[in-house]
Amino acid sequence: MSGEEEKTICVTGASGYIASLIVKLLHLRGYTVKASVRDPNDPRKTEHFLALEGAKERLQLFKANLLEEGSFDSAIDGCEGVFHTASPFYHDVKDPQAELLDPAVKGTINVLSTCLKTPSVKRVVLTSSIASVAFNGMPRTPETLWYVLSKTLAENAAWEFAKGNNLQLVSINAASIGLIQTITKLEHFTFSGAQTYPNATFGWVNVKDVANAHIQAFDNPEANGRYCLVERVAHFSEVVNILHDFYPDFLLPEKCADEKIYIPIYKVSKEKAESLGVEFVPLEVSIKETVESLQDKGFIRF
Repeated sequence: MSGEEEKTICVTGASGYIASLIVKLLHLRGYTVKASVRDPNDPRKTEHFLALEGAKERLQLFKANLLEEGSFDSAIDGCEGVFHTASPFYHDVKDPQAELLDPAVKGTINVLSTCLKTPSVKRVVLTSSIASVAFNGMPRTPETLWYVLSKTLAENAAWEFAKGNNLQLVSINAASIGLIQTITKLEHFTFSGAQTYPNATFGWVNVKDVANAHIQAFDNPEANGRYCLVERVAHFSEVVNILHDFYPDFLLPEKCADEKIYIPIYKVSKEKAESLGVEFVPLEVSIKETVESLQDKGFIRF
């Protein structure tokens, strides 16, 4: 890449699923990456980074904690861009405030505060979620969707901080990443002989599209606001049908878990994401890649 060799990017929460691919893609494009993780000495979280060619020269690992003010100072120092992906991802929590809300919101403000006092930082790309777009504070929104609330509050806090401090911010609001984020449900209704599939509708997107969108949002000086990344909104019945087309020998469920009307699908415009340069991978390809990956790693056999 021309003229980009000198650019340094910080990726927070770098050991996460999306962030790990962002780090890899940045590295392959010649960026220097400063990656924050909770424990740089944990090989389970870092060995895939250290195996990258040229990692010794262009990859640095930093220990950081979302709740510690100034914890990201060293990681962000000297960076032109900051990709803030670090945020807790739990659905079953005992203390939502401590486990989800505080780390998400306070962590975001801590990172942005460091960005504000770091002269080299030109833009922050925030990893948000379509959940913070689809859900709101209306009475129909269940009060137990703590993860959704954490993403919504964190993004709201980020925009308020950015606008109040003239900090350049772009958010990537991604749907469910392929089948990985619903892998427990996938295994349940496809590989364990389950008789039914959930009556649920999800937005889906390939992780490669999400990772690339972060880089495109940093590289494109015209990028602004929120970018909703949803290749398709599909009911689980459609996912089952796609799996059946690819793998007719799978023991797949033939009926829905309840007899209610299917949860309706909805549409999310691709226009703004495509203006950024996103070329969406079709859901069918994402599903096939997921199954092949599970097979390669020995999680399933057929």
